[in-house]
Amino acid sequence: MWEWFITNRAWALIAGIVGFILSYYLRERAARATEKAVARRWHTRVKVARRIVTWVVVGIGGGLLGLAIATFIITYHSLDIGPAMETVRSWLLAHGIPITIIAVPAYVAYRVIRATLPRIIGRFVAIRGKGRQTKERITKRSQTLSTVLTATFGVIIAIVAAFMILSEIGINITPLLAGAGIAGIAIGFGAQSVVRDLIAGFFIIIENQYDVGDVIRVNNQIAGGVEGLNLRRTLLRDLDGILHVIPNGEIRMASNLTKIWSRAHLNISVAYKEDLDKVMLVIRKTWEELAEDPDWGPFLISKTPWLLRVDEFGDSGITIKVVGETEPGQHWNIMGELRRRIKKVFDQEGIEIPWPHVKLYMGESKAGGGPTCKACSQANPPGSSFCSNCGASLSS
Repeated sequence: MWEWFITNRAWALIAGIVGFILSYYLRERAARATEKAVARRWHTRVKVARRIVTWVVVGIGGGLLGLAIATFIITYHSLDIGPAMETVRSWLLAHGIPITIIAVPAYVAYRVIRATLPRIIGRFVAIRGKGRQTKERITKRSQTLSTVLTATFGVIIAIVAAFMILSEIGINITPLLAGAGIAGIAIGFGAQSVVRDLIAGFFIIIENQYDVGDVIRVNNQIAGGVEGLNLRRTLLRDLDGILHVIPNGEIRMASNLTKIWSRAHLNISVAYKEDLDKVMLVIRKTWEELAEDPDWGPFLISKTPWLLRVDEFGDSGITIKVVGETEPGQHWNIMGELRRRIKKVFDQEGIEIPWPHVKLYMGESKAGGGPTCKACSQANPPGSSFCSNCGASLSS
């Protein structure tokens, strides 16, 4: 068969033309035909099918082109490739098939893990978090675990397959394993911080301290949203848009601001003259109206606030502490909307929100007998026509 093919050079020309057509023309046509043949509901996966078809077509076309070029070279120089072909055939039969048996199952195993592991993890996390965590939280947890575990299994499969292939082609892997052990010890001493980062990252993920999408504060210094997480580092973007790359080993304390639920915490100040019972009633009513709002109600877990106490007698007013639970990460928006509504209601009810001011006291006259202001009950020096405190006329 091979000798017949060499003696008939026209077939080499035909092979070259077919290879060129497959590589540059049918590639796009085959991809489009694949997209049309796939049902509409599977169009989200058409890109993967197009990529596979493209590589198959390019591979066949490239093989034909290579075969045509090799045929012309062999026939032009009258080379005898019989012994070389026999050697290649023998090697392929002896080692090529076992290598294929190793590589193909390894690749298939990785693809299966990549396709099935996220679903298994998602179902496991959903069962564990049912009734205790929101769907959004379960999704974040599943994505984080899936990414880390898939990458870990991929590295393990690649290393095992590589060592098996090296052993198959005749390379003694015992020195490699011994050298890898010695190199691992050396690297362990020289890269202690990396090892520490990996161990810390492992416990962060296993203990579910935080996931991608959470808002955390690291070491009481940097706060922001988690954009990336793996065994070595955490990517944190703060409110100014700065992306912080933090090695996990440097995280001594991580404060998760959005885990399971959040809390709206407000300190509301009113003037000393206000009726506190009325003020608390107005605040509670405003919160409850917000909970009934279809746009804001779904974010509130506490439909009625906790008016904990009168928290402080301040310099300018009395502070009332109000708290309530919200969905994770929604407490900032809830507090902003509550402040807006409370300000509006206070203006309607005539409740004064205090601001810093100074009360000037001039002291009492030694002679005494000065007029007292009827507006503020302030004693004034003798002969005064206007109150030194509030400016009211003393004659009225």
